[in-house]
Amino acid sequence: MANGSSNIALSIVVPVFNEELIIEELVRRLVAVAGSITEAYEIIFVNDGSRDGTLLKLKLLCEDDARLHFISFSRNFGHQIAITAGMDYSSGDAIVTIDGDLQDPPELIAQMYAEYQNGYKVIYAKRTKRKGETFFKRVTARMFYRLMAWLVAFDIPLDVGDYRMISRDVLEYLQRMKEYDKYLRGQIAWLGFKNTYVMFERDERRFGQTNYPFKKMLRLAFNGITAFSDAPLKLATSLGFIVCIMSFLIGVFAVYSYFFNHATVPGWASTIISITFLGGVQLLSLGILGEYISRIINNVRNRPLYVVDQTDIKDKEAN
Repeated sequence: MANGSSNIALSIVVPVFNEELIIEELVRRLVAVAGSITEAYEIIFVNDGSRDGTLLKLKLLCEDDARLHFISFSRNFGHQIAITAGMDYSSGDAIVTIDGDLQDPPELIAQMYAEYQNGYKVIYAKRTKRKGETFFKRVTARMFYRLMAWLVAFDIPLDVGDYRMISRDVLEYLQRMKEYDKYLRGQIAWLGFKNTYVMFERDERRFGQTNYPFKKMLRLAFNGITAFSDAPLKLATSLGFIVCIMSFLIGVFAVYSYFFNHATVPGWASTIISITFLGGVQLLSLGILGEYISRIINNVRNRPLYVVDQTDIKDKEAN
């Protein structure tokens, strides 16, 4: 694992998955912006189990430029883990993470580095527009960010993804957070270092399909909420309490009807509704508990976060 002892000023970490159609342009733009900032830079590509020719192209590109490096996983470990691995292997004083689909413009790194030189430890790239995304995805993303901000006990940035720059001392603290179910946006915000934003309009994807469909986005949302808030557990307790109160009131009404009205409502509909409602609350509560128990199990296993199959970065160990 890198320890930051080299003379690298800037590291750029790029997770890639099935990006062979865009990899040459991605490298060209990253090299251009990095070279405009400093000659002491490195670009680390993390191949997260691509099934196309991404790895082959990365190897050829890295052979032609000593400042380009690749890490290739033994299988797909996920976007957050790929970013984590790239940062673990980085050597720069400032570390940028950027997705490999070119929806986030690499040219923004120059503005980030200027803010880094002004003393900021974390520089977020904040989206003002999300081109090419469906109305449903834009609305759900906006709702999630605000829900997270409401649930957690610390300030969490709104409308930012994993395009950011952090300083070496931020990374050193981040590496001590060994959670298996990573939510880096929350972890970095939790650290509380001095931060700022640079604004940009996110481009639409030019090639292929998104590698973050709704299912993965939902999983990331659950990871974020359960990693930094116990509100879902409190919600389950509150729902259970409310159901108990409702059941008690229904019982009181039934006794009153029997003794004072001398009639009982057939009640099959209310019975079915009560049973299904109670069953739904129970299943919801069990599901919430399962999410937290799953996190505990994953961390207790103490397995490595990722397995590196190939890399051209020497003298560094996997996390």
